[in-house]
This record gives sequence, C-alpha cells and structure tokens, in this order.
Amino acid sequence: MRILGIESSSLVASVAVVEDEVLTAEYTVNFKRTHSQTLLPMLDEIVKMVELDLDTIDAIAVSGGPGSFTGLRIGSATGKGLGLALNKPLVSVPTVDAMAYNLYGSAYRVCPIMDARRNQVYTGIYDNQNGFSVMKEQCAMDILELVDELNAAGQKVIFLGDGVPVYKKQIQEKITVPFLFAPAHLNRQRAAAVAALGGLYYEEGKTLTAAEHAPDYLRKPQAEREREANFSE
Repeated sequence: MRILGIESSSLVASVAVVEDEVLTAEYTVNFKRTHSQTLLPMLDEIVKMVELDLDTIDAIAVSGGPGSFTGLRIGSATGKGLGLALNKPLVSVPTVDAMAYNLYGSAYRVCPIMDARRNQVYTGIYDNQNGFSVMKEQCAMDILELVDELNAAGQKVIFLGDGVPVYKKQIQEKITVPFLFAPAHLNRQRAAAVAALGGLYYEEGKTLTAAEHAPDYLRKPQAEREREANFSE
C-alpha cells in the first residue's frame, strides 16, 4: 500500500510518501511562503528523488482541517487535482488527529494546540499509550477551559503545535498535572503522519472521491463571523 500525504493547514508545507508502513520520502518546510508556491514543487522533488510513479499510489491523504483557511483550501485543491488526474481516492485526515499521531506510543495524554486567535485553540485529547485513541475529538475552545479540563482529568499531558509558543505562559501558570512540550522534530504538522494515519483510514474504507472532498474548518472565517454579528445588532 502506497499513500501520498499532503499537509498545508498552517505555516508548515509538507508532502510525504508512506509505503507498507515505511516512510519513503518527506519534504517539510515551516516558512512564510504561500503553499501554492511550495506543495507541487516539493512533490516534484520527491517524485524525482525516489523515482516515484504517481500512478502507483493507492490514495492521497490530505490534512482536512482545521487550520488556516487559505492553507486548507490550497491543500484540498492540490489533493483534488491529483485525485482527478490520477483517478485515485482521497482520505481526509483530521489535522489535529494527525498531529497527535506524531506522538504515537506516548505515555502522556497528547494534546495538540493550534492557535485560533483570541485565546482560542483548535485542539483534541488523545491516549496513544496502547494505540491511537481519541479521548476528545478535535474542536475549537478557550485555552484556559482546555487546561481546566486537562487538570480535571488528572493525567499527565504533552502539548504540541503552533499554539504552544503563543499560550505556553498561560499553560505553565494554570496547569496542575505533570506536563511536557514536544521537541522540535515532533511539535508541528507533518505529511508523514497524515499519510501514515491516512493509510489506516484507507484500509478501513474511509475514502472520498476527489469531487467529494472538502476541508473541515470547524468554524467560519473571522470576516464572515463579524459580518453576521453586525447583521444581528
């Protein structure tokens, strides 16, 4: 089984190929460049380096959201375009789930946090000690409410994601359970995790056609929320 993974939900742009539970190639950049400028050239480099025939992939796993609205749209469009051109199914992998999958086997509860602005994070809670178990499905919530929930659970926890540098001080001040912050090589989105988890979902039959795939933003864009608020006043 050969899965192509695409990750573009944040500043991270990442493309990877996982074949039979082995990471064959991964190209990841965390830099302020438009994903429309990076994803296809990165894929082209991988194709050349490992002499990959894209017709031989079984599915395309795409980070399905939440995250940057623009980034998710670009990743979705890239996956859909490849799916249509190659006649391959897509697998939509929840972004926060894929982040948590980076820390598969962790003895700590895994808590990814993506900065959603205004003291909000996109997050979820996972128990990875004996596999991959979703304890709290990905959602948007206040960072202090999340910390209160983790404290109430009484389990040691490890945080990762671009929300860590933004909310690190608040976490350190409020958390009462043992905690860690994931190291640099594991603390951001990676297409390798999207492809690996996507492979599991593919085996379970959780696929979409290219036409069916759409990002899951979890909440409306800020401009749309503000417009609705103005109309309701």
